[in-house]
Amino acid sequence: MTKKFFSEQQQAQLKLNPYVKTVSAKAITYTDEFKEFFIDEYDKGKYPSEIFLDAGFDIEALGPARIRRASNRWRTAYKEHGLTGLEDARKHTSGRPLERELSIEEKY
Repeated sequence: MTKKFFSEQQQAQLKLNPYVKTVSAKAITYTDEFKEFFIDEYDKGKYPSEIFLDAGFDIEALGPARIRRASNRWRTAYKEHGLTGLEDARKHTSGRPLERELSIEEKY
């Protein structure tokens, strides 16, 4: 399986899209608003690539595999957890576990 990387020019173009939080050579992070928009449009019967195209994305740059994986991930998360499943969970955690014991006051 070949991983598709974004060129510098593609990254610059993707950063201009209001539905993009961040983009690197390897990955793209979409806004929560785009994920909700995607689910709404998908429920109306639109194809995933059509939704991305309507949102101003370059389908060639993203590639069909990336669109398919994002679509499957978001539809599964929405089915299991509703709109909260579409939220970027990384914004609520630092990613590092707490290394010390919590006091009784801190636990409550």
